[in-house]
Amino acid sequence: MVHQTITMKIHKASKASSKIRPMQKPRFLTRRPLRVGFLMAAIVGMLAACSVAPVVQTPPTSSPSPMPLPVPSMEDTRPLPPALVREQSRWVPVRWAELPGVDTDAVNEAWPAWLQSCQRPTPDWRALCPEIAQLANASANEQRRWMRDKLQPYRIEALDQRGEGLLTGLLTGYYEPALTGSRRAQGAFQVPLYAPPAQLGQRKPWFSRQEMETLPAARAALRGKELLYLADPVDAMVLHIQGSGLVNVTEPDGRQRWVRMAYAATNDQPYKSIGRWLLDRKLITDASWPGIKAWIDRNPSRVNELLWQNPRVVFFREEALPVGTTPPGPKGAQGVPLTAERSIAVDRRSIPYGTPVWMKSTGPQTNLDRLVLAQDTGTAIVGAVRADYYAGSGPVAGELAGRLKQPLQLWALWPR
Repeated sequence: MVHQTITMKIHKASKASSKIRPMQKPRFLTRRPLRVGFLMAAIVGMLAACSVAPVVQTPPTSSPSPMPLPVPSMEDTRPLPPALVREQSRWVPVRWAELPGVDTDAVNEAWPAWLQSCQRPTPDWRALCPEIAQLANASANEQRRWMRDKLQPYRIEALDQRGEGLLTGLLTGYYEPALTGSRRAQGAFQVPLYAPPAQLGQRKPWFSRQEMETLPAARAALRGKELLYLADPVDAMVLHIQGSGLVNVTEPDGRQRWVRMAYAATNDQPYKSIGRWLLDRKLITDASWPGIKAWIDRNPSRVNELLWQNPRVVFFREEALPVGTTPPGPKGAQGVPLTAERSIAVDRRSIPYGTPVWMKSTGPQTNLDRLVLAQDTGTAIVGAVRADYYAGSGPVAGELAGRLKQPLQLWALWPR
C-alpha cells in the first residue's frame, strides 16, 4: 500500500440523487475504542508526507482484551551477540528486560500479523515460521516464553555523522479511508478515480494533477479508465495520499456494495503538502485538517488552486470484498494484508520486511508498548527509528492517525 502520510478526517460526501440508498455502516467499520488520551472530538488530520503501495483492518475484537498475566521473570544469562549493522542503522543487543511492557502486552493480538508475514518469509525466518504457526492458538504467556527462547532483542539506533547512536525517532500514523461513491457520474458524484492509463509508462513523469484535469491530451488518455466517482475532490485527495480506501459504491442497478480501491501506480510526480503550501503563504496557522477545511469553506473558489499544489496522483485497481465478513486489511509493501494496530511501515534499509518489532511511544494521543510487525513502507518513512502506525480503517482510525506524531523507540526481535 503506497501512501503519503497526510491524514485527514473523512467527511461525508454530498447527498446524491434520491435514487441512491443511504450507506449502511458495515460491521467491520465498528471499532473498539482505541487506547488514546482523548475523547471523540473533532477529527484532526496531520499533514506529513508518506507515499505507500499498503489496507485497513479493524482491531481484532470489539472490546479491550483482558490483561494477560505477567510472565514470571526469567533472567537471561546467555552471552549477548555482537551488534549488527544495517544500511541505515545499528542493532545493539539487549536483554529482554529492557523492553517496556514486554510482560503485559497482549502479544497474541499481534500473532495474526506475524502469521501473515510468514506467508512470505525471508530466509532468516523460514525455519521459525512453522513454530510460529503452531503457537497461533497458544496463550500470550506461552507465546512470550517462546519469543524469549528463540529471539534476541536488538535496540535500533540511527547513526549520526560521528557514528554515534541516536535512540529516539518519530512515530506517525496512517489508515484506510471509508467513503461513499457511485459507479456512474450522477448527481453530486462527479470526481473520478482512475485505473492506470495505457500510455502511463510512455511519459515520465506523466501529466500532473492539474494537467489531468485541464489538458485535452491527458483527458483523452484517461477516457474509459474511470473506476467510480466520489462527490468530494478533497476525499479523492485523501485517497491518493493514503494509497487505498474502502468505498461503498452504488451500482447502476441501485445495489450497494463495498469495494477496495487498491494502489496500482502513480503519475510519477512528486508529493507536495497542501498544508505546507497554505502555511508558507500565511493563509493559515493551523495545518491540521480542520484548519485546512475551514480555509476551504471560506475560499470555495480556490479549491482547485489548492489541490493542484500536489501534482501527485494515484491510480487504482478495484478489489472485490467478501460479502458479510470482515475484509482483510490492504496489502503492504511486504505483499501481505496489514493488521490494524499491529502493522507498521518502516524504512526497509533499517528494518527488513517481516521483522517483529517492539515499539515504545508515549505522547498526548496514545501510549504504545507493544509487539508489531514491519510490513509496509512509505516515501516519508525514512530513517532507522521511524515508523508509521497502521491504525485501521474508517473515521475513528483516521482520527488517531491524523493526530499521531510523537517520540518513538524501536527494538528488533531477531532469530538467535
